[in-house]
Amino acid sequence: MGVMEKMRNSTASILWILIFSFGILWVLADVDFFSGITQGPTNLGVVNGEPITLEEYNNRVSFYTEQFAQQTNQAMTPEMRALYENQAWEDLVAARLIQQKMNDIGITVTDNELIEMITGDNPDPFIRQQFADSDGNIDQIALRAAIDAPENSQAWIMIEQQLRDNRRQQKMSNFISSGLRVSNAEIRNEFIRENSFADISFLRFPFSDITDDEITFTEEDLRRYYRNNPAQFERSESYRFRFVSWDKTPTSADTINTINDVESLREAFQMAENDSLFLLRNQSDTPYRGSFVSIDEVRDEYRPVIDLEIGEVSEVIMINGNPHMFKLIERRGDEIRFAVLSYRVIADPIATIDRLAEQAEEFGFYAASDGFEREAEMRELEVREATATKGNPFIPGLGQSQAVLDELSTLRRNRISDPIELNDQFVVIQLLERTEAGTRPFEEVRGQVENFVKTEKRREIMYDRVRELLASNGDLESLAERAEKEIQTAEGIRMGGSNIPGAGREIKVIGSIFSLEQGQQSGPIRGESAVFIVRADEIDMANPEMMSSTQRQDIRNRLEQQKFVAFNQVFIDRLREGANIQDNRRRLIR
Repeated sequence: MGVMEKMRNSTASILWILIFSFGILWVLADVDFFSGITQGPTNLGVVNGEPITLEEYNNRVSFYTEQFAQQTNQAMTPEMRALYENQAWEDLVAARLIQQKMNDIGITVTDNELIEMITGDNPDPFIRQQFADSDGNIDQIALRAAIDAPENSQAWIMIEQQLRDNRRQQKMSNFISSGLRVSNAEIRNEFIRENSFADISFLRFPFSDITDDEITFTEEDLRRYYRNNPAQFERSESYRFRFVSWDKTPTSADTINTINDVESLREAFQMAENDSLFLLRNQSDTPYRGSFVSIDEVRDEYRPVIDLEIGEVSEVIMINGNPHMFKLIERRGDEIRFAVLSYRVIADPIATIDRLAEQAEEFGFYAASDGFEREAEMRELEVREATATKGNPFIPGLGQSQAVLDELSTLRRNRISDPIELNDQFVVIQLLERTEAGTRPFEEVRGQVENFVKTEKRREIMYDRVRELLASNGDLESLAERAEKEIQTAEGIRMGGSNIPGAGREIKVIGSIFSLEQGQQSGPIRGESAVFIVRADEIDMANPEMMSSTQRQDIRNRLEQQKFVAFNQVFIDRLREGANIQDNRRRLIR
């Protein structure tokens, strides 16, 4: 029986279903049910009850975008934009948390302080910058005129608010810094660490000399290590997913179009009197240099410019798949000055990119109902699997992708994402499995535990072996002869350093060196990669009394900065831990 025949036979049933459905819809609409559902969140996010608006988020992203364009003279890639969008959100959340903390501890700026910042003897740097005369003094007449002008009223409101915010933040920084003062003892110790040196002789007994055949361990050894070192087996939230992709590689048509774009500018390029301005206005991928270059130093791919006449423009030349045109500007002996107009071939935003985006959108729509694998098979798309870890935007098989990581963090199991645009492809993903953060089960990490236990056993065996050797061979020379090892030397080892020439990174060993007297020999020292026996041939300890005032201040500034940076990150993390943060980005931003 055909589909139409079935529908005709079911007309009565369908009609009653429709009547009933419309009746329900009419009742729900009458009580304004749908407006409550469709309204959704009105703010991008909320931090402890204080909203973050979509407008300020967009302003922050725009600021980053413009800054990127100015610094690189390039368009922002989708992946770079995803990173900046995430940074904008993090910045706004951190700003809210800090503002709320300032409110809690009562950091304010009074009206009198604000007046002093504008009209006082020592005004804010912004005021000084705007109203200082040639002698560096504030032009009080101009300042008063600017304040009193009615047309400036709105501008002054904004300036006053910014000045308040800046002073408030400065007070907060001072409040934090006051608890991070560097003591004189810390400065003395840092000076000694940075200016004390030692020359040593040493023997090194690598742990790797102990073979697996010499190591024995029990099941209880493994489980004890696992119980005592849970932090080594912690995992972040991770995701297993599958995906299909559409390559954004430019087509041959895109290449031809780009060549035509360059070719169409030939006459204007040849007639241009200001080549720098011409290249800038036409957004050449190769910027104008303007300097003379020796003919012998001209790059091989640029050598066609040598054969041009002054003012002549070359044919379009393909270099690394991108069209270039050269213009010879001037000759000076064996040197030339020239300009290069070039465009990078990219996929056409409409003919190529929009078409791929539409294909990805269609796939996601039908895959949601017909199944991911079935739809991929029908469209002859390769389905690939990958894993990702929260906090790590590098994803094997996809590369660096904050956008995919953000999507995975919000998807539910078996749900299919909207198309995600990456730098070189569109992808649609389906979350297969989410693994929560926590300690990995013993069975899952047994191999790792075994390697750790073997390393510990190697350390113990080698330490005991060196200690026994040392007991019967007192000095370094006899120990070297008995162990059939060559004595190594290292000079100029700094107390605050971390590396020993010929031995690698050995902070603990360096610390032990400076506990020795000159000429003294150490006992066995467990290092990172070996057991060491060290003799301090010469110790030159710095005298803090010789420290200059400049050195003292430099050390103080450096230590205070280190403390401030370390504290600031912990401070923000602690504020986050106790905060109620609502993130509506996925619901409001597409």
